[in-house]
Amino acid sequence: MCIIFFQFDPQSVSAYRFILAANRDEYYSRPAKPADFWANNGNILSGLDMEKGKEGGTWLGMSKKGKFSALTNYLEPISNLNTRGRGHLVANFLPEEEDALTYLKKIASEGDMYNGFNLITADFNSTKGDMMCYYGNKSGQEPKTLEPGIYGLCNSLLETPWQKLVHGKKLFTDVVKQCCELPPENLVQELIDVMTNEECQLPATDIEEQGQDFIRPILKEVSALFVRASAYGTRTTTIILVDAKGHVTFTERTMLCPDVNQWKVSSYQFELET
Repeated sequence: MCIIFFQFDPQSVSAYRFILAANRDEYYSRPAKPADFWANNGNILSGLDMEKGKEGGTWLGMSKKGKFSALTNYLEPISNLNTRGRGHLVANFLPEEEDALTYLKKIASEGDMYNGFNLITADFNSTKGDMMCYYGNKSGQEPKTLEPGIYGLCNSLLETPWQKLVHGKKLFTDVVKQCCELPPENLVQELIDVMTNEECQLPATDIEEQGQDFIRPILKEVSALFVRASAYGTRTTTIILVDAKGHVTFTERTMLCPDVNQWKVSSYQFELET
């Protein structure tokens, strides 16, 4: 289970073109690297999956050239073990020259080669204008561009009103409404506070109906924004701010695996090169 909230406001002149808060939920035992600039491409910033056979994939990342992408899995009762790794959908976009929509159209043509996923891509470009796009391979729809607004995405389709998503989107919205008044570091902390909310949103019949027997053993735990089960839970919270001038603040709070009591916060700042 993962969850993402974001505000896309490309015409903003006084505050932020983009605000994102995301949680990555994963088994504590799955190896991963925390966010850093790639060793083979210093323009790209992301965490990296280090699971055998899926090394180099990622769940979320951004480049100095204005490329952004994030992924959530689509909750299914049974997964096909013989499909492609979904983390490379993000990792392959970040160094791409193709625009966000063209890339998603290419991915849509081979969407059945993957288990269920939702993929967000974006180009932040001060000259050409910003563009955000979405594609879910379980939606039955073509990739689309997103209008300015506030969005939520969990492990169903974009804006599916799961109780935890509705709850989290309200908390996120309440914070971003204050973005002009808050210093960036305070805004980041307020968003981290939202994403570490452990209040269970029960009854989670919407999650149960989609995940069935697969999700029932940890249904209560995954109904919260911040998931904490015995062997699985929220391992990373990421906050991204892109202001009107193209200054990026990328903050990651990550668990020092496999210790749920030890966390590391890293923050990176850079200027978009577009």
